[in-house]
Amino acid sequence: MRETIQVLIVEDDFRIAEINRQSVNRVDGFTVMEVVKTAEEALILLRNKAKLPHLILLDVYIPDTEGLSLFWQIRKEFTEIDVIMVTAAKEVTTIAETLRGGIFDYIVKPADFIRFEQTLKRFSNQHVLLTSREELEQDEIDWLTGLQTSQKIETVAIGKLPKGIDQITLDKIKDVIQATDNSGVTAMDAGKRVGVSRSTARRYLEYLVSVKEAEAQLKYGDIGRPERKYIPWTK
Repeated sequence: MRETIQVLIVEDDFRIAEINRQSVNRVDGFTVMEVVKTAEEALILLRNKAKLPHLILLDVYIPDTEGLSLFWQIRKEFTEIDVIMVTAAKEVTTIAETLRGGIFDYIVKPADFIRFEQTLKRFSNQHVLLTSREELEQDEIDWLTGLQTSQKIETVAIGKLPKGIDQITLDKIKDVIQATDNSGVTAMDAGKRVGVSRSTARRYLEYLVSVKEAEAQLKYGDIGRPERKYIPWTK
């Protein structure tokens, strides 16, 4: 089950804050932790919260701070929190400064919900990828930096399955692999246990290898060709 992404909204206009709150809560997997109106309230909350938010929606124009002071204070003290600017500020200097500061996105008010939803879903995909890996391959890094679109990575992040793979059979194949520990299972054995053909089982097993949920190893016997066995992902 995916972790719910907690969001802090920093917005002094209560009407916009409420719109943003409703928009966040409409997106599956997200919930608003708190809404604050000032820099002081934001910093007090962050400095005293046992569990920090994953994401902050931040306006540039906050009444008790100047310019991007709050933005840089957050970046300095809470580097693990991502920031999306939701603001009426459209000055190039402001946009450039926040980009250099590592914002996840910059949305100009009034925020269109579809645009808002797109960036939250993209954030969710990135969060899943970064919290489910110890190392990343180049194509995964390229996907994170926006250089390319990878079907494999989007499948992992978004949770969609490619054509020819259904969730029920996939779960059964996963159970078979997990039950073998590190002894491994062949496509033929997996197919017999699940009730599908060897070629179908192999398709599911190779899919699990492609998304790094299983490893394929060659097992050499006394005679004949080596067997391709599948074990749980351990790297």
